[in-house]
Amino acid sequence: EEIDWENRNTIFGKGGLNFFGSKTPENTGGALGVNSFLWRASLDTISFMPVNSADPFGGVILTDWHSPNGVPSERFKLDVYILGQTLRADGVRVAVFRQVLDRSGNWRDDDEFPKGTGTKIEDAILTKARQLRIQSLAK
Repeated sequence: EEIDWENRNTIFGKGGLNFFGSKTPENTGGALGVNSFLWRASLDTISFMPVNSADPFGGVILTDWHSPNGVPSERFKLDVYILGQTLRADGVRVAVFRQVLDRSGNWRDDDEFPKGTGTKIEDAILTKARQLRIQSLAK
């Protein structure tokens, strides 16, 4: 008897576990715990920063501290949260943290960076996710 791989029931839910996309409904974009287009777009968008941990089932990506080129006295960290399985404008949240090096050589928290920095990163992730979805539909 032939197995219907797309509709079988497993401990990971209907269809099982698949990191590389499948013939699932358009809005889920794969079989991760969260929307795979948002997941991949998030990793692509923040690829310039070192990733400390990434949980594709919980939808959490935590970066390590990163200093921009030419500015060794400040560093940034991002927490990216993917909030569900659908590709929606409110499906991703980004928290931005900044530290500056004081005169004594210690890092201290500083929240003085352009307002809307997290929103701009969210917008970049959403734009990339839409591009990935369009590419997948064109195949």
